[in-house]
Amino acid sequence: MNSRREFIFSSAAIGGVLALGSFCPKDFQYRILGQGKAALKVSPLGLGCMGMSYHRSFVPDEKASLKLLRNAYEAGITFFDTAEAYGPLTNERLVGKGVKSFRKNIVLATKFGFINGKPSEGLDSRPETIRRVVENSLRSLQTDYIDLLYQHRVDPKVPIEEVAGTVKELITEGKVKHFGLSECSAGVLRRAHKEQAVTAVQSEYSLMTRLPEVEILGTCEELGVGFVPYSPLSRGMITGYLNERTKYNALNDNRSTLPRYQKELVVANWPLIDTLKEFGDQRGLTVAQVALAWLLHQKPWIVPIPGTTKWAHMQENFAAREIDFSDEEWSSLQSLLDKIIIHGDRYTGISAQQTQKE
Repeated sequence: MNSRREFIFSSAAIGGVLALGSFCPKDFQYRILGQGKAALKVSPLGLGCMGMSYHRSFVPDEKASLKLLRNAYEAGITFFDTAEAYGPLTNERLVGKGVKSFRKNIVLATKFGFINGKPSEGLDSRPETIRRVVENSLRSLQTDYIDLLYQHRVDPKVPIEEVAGTVKELITEGKVKHFGLSECSAGVLRRAHKEQAVTAVQSEYSLMTRLPEVEILGTCEELGVGFVPYSPLSRGMITGYLNERTKYNALNDNRSTLPRYQKELVVANWPLIDTLKEFGDQRGLTVAQVALAWLLHQKPWIVPIPGTTKWAHMQENFAAREIDFSDEEWSSLQSLLDKIIIHGDRYTGISAQQTQKE
């Protein structure tokens, strides 16, 4: 089995492995989401914090998670992502506690958009709900402003102009700094952007989920909106850390309900991992690093937010910012990836309904 555990991160191995290509060295230090007044400077990769308390089968000891948040900041990560729905509220409280001592030096992102903060109960982006969620998030995060506030899922019952207008008021009041959308269509993005400049769109994007390439990335580039891929390692699947024998805690893990994580489809999709491993082995890189570097190479305004509960994995992931491809390497990798067919849908049931484009 090609487990991620076979690949032990070495900072010495990363230096000088690949020729510098399309991006200059400053891209190793930070990237910009959005433009003009909506611009937001962040580290080239952020930290998705959800798994520290939600949907990943186990909940680490709080002390370990608090230490990881501190270590991430000290390593250079300045972009931390959470949401009301992760728990609900428990993840915001954890993150707020963990980043309190360096809060002013980072970008903190959270989200609204569900009834009682629970995706299973449905969508709710009414103005009064947005305001209530923001007040709760400010308390949970122990802060007086939110750097980037996303609508977690588009609510077809509430015009996006009304949503954007409410966030615009919160920005005027100083409670929110920037506006974002998650899993939206190009049409919704255009309408929202007219009412209030959108800094970033967050959607699932990885070598297993390339749907954003069809429409939304082009619209983001046209409008000057950043893009934040969540699950850039497909919830751990791309790394090889999971396999057909992995068991999930159904009480705290949505992967057991997702098609691509069923045993037969894990096996069917393993050629992607083999391809990334072979490419990385020749360059001293792990599977995760190749997958993240591939994302970073797409556009300079793309900022992935891989989640982890482990310090070694966080170091490994963040090192991907220093990897670039020569034209020859990029062409070779792309030709290999173009031959791979991904099997299985990414969502079913209510989750699929909530990610349908309006």
